[in-house]
Amino acid sequence: MHKLTLLILISLSFDFFAQDYWFVRDTVKGSPKSAMAATSFQNIGLIIGGLDEFGFKRKMYSYSPFQDDWDEEVSLGGPSGDGLERGSSCAFTLYHENMQKAYVCLGQTPTVPYMKDLWEFNPQTETWSQKANFSGTPRRQAVCFTATNVAYVGTGEDASGLKKDFYAYDPESNSWTQVADFAGTARRDAVAFELNGYGFVGTGDDGTLKNDLWMYDFQSDTWIDKASFPGTPRAGAVAWGAFPVAYLGTGEDDSGAFKNDLYEYNYFLNAWVQRANMPAPGRKNAFAFYIDGVSYVGAGYNGVFLEDFWAYSGTAGINPLETITLQLFPNPVQHYLQIQSSEMMQQLRIFSMDGKQLFASLNQANELKLDVSQWPAGTYLFQSEIKGKKHVKSFVKCD
Repeated sequence: MHKLTLLILISLSFDFFAQDYWFVRDTVKGSPKSAMAATSFQNIGLIIGGLDEFGFKRKMYSYSPFQDDWDEEVSLGGPSGDGLERGSSCAFTLYHENMQKAYVCLGQTPTVPYMKDLWEFNPQTETWSQKANFSGTPRRQAVCFTATNVAYVGTGEDASGLKKDFYAYDPESNSWTQVADFAGTARRDAVAFELNGYGFVGTGDDGTLKNDLWMYDFQSDTWIDKASFPGTPRAGAVAWGAFPVAYLGTGEDDSGAFKNDLYEYNYFLNAWVQRANMPAPGRKNAFAFYIDGVSYVGAGYNGVFLEDFWAYSGTAGINPLETITLQLFPNPVQHYLQIQSSEMMQQLRIFSMDGKQLFASLNQANELKLDVSQWPAGTYLFQSEIKGKKHVKSFVKCD
């Protein structure tokens, strides 16, 4: 009953954004490359490291959707970070010390085939600091996702072969804890994403290429088999969550073909549908991130290194040429949630994931500060009407 109520809410909120369009964006800064780590961070995208025709890199670049422009940032490890060049690493964003911070871990360097270090980037001081090493074996080509302000990292390849173990990183205690092994086969070059506080892992290479999908429930520490990816089995794809859906595409399939297709996974229906192909050459080891309703995919390798960059406005997306900006921060939030819009908002509402309305206001406003300190930890949906269209964004309340 609750799921049905929420499904109706989501359908009403998102149907006007049925775009399914790709838009070319500013070329990725730096050399053409693949195997970069990527995450979204304070309404910008970050890419770190990677591999180009000359070797591994440690530079970091940021992308602003509102300026459609890339900037060079502080390289991984800072000015004294020699030896931190790497590819096939993991990147994620967590809320720590009252701000969002970016993290990079694992990967492969020019001299070390398997890494286990973890680095944290502070945007206020623009500095990198080394944190607790990953507690599993050193590895590359692993996957990661975040849920309730904890990062989960696992699978990949180490010196002994393919892995299926998983570990949780807590930024508050700066510590790693082993959790249940991935329920699929040990593998490398899989994809991972988060939806509604659950982690998802699928595809990849276990000696043969895979098209399965598994969901991780951190509360019960269990993995649940979900609907298999309907495209050809593949490795080196990209995927990202855009609640209530996720997207998976590109990669190299079992015929050796580089793919430019895109599929959408619906969380509530546990079903897939094919969407518009990326209007560019197929590729593997691209990067992807998701910002304010728009998906971004770029770079990669298909026999040559690539530097093109594309925005995708999907069924839950916002036209990247749209001038409206809507921000919720901090996200995750502990005490006060701030909501800001470039245009006047009206009919403001917040729903829990069981469809219960927790907040409503008919007042018009450009910004709102809301005390959520007494709300239970979990994922919530903010909905407002702006210039005659409903906009929906999710946020996480953490303890």
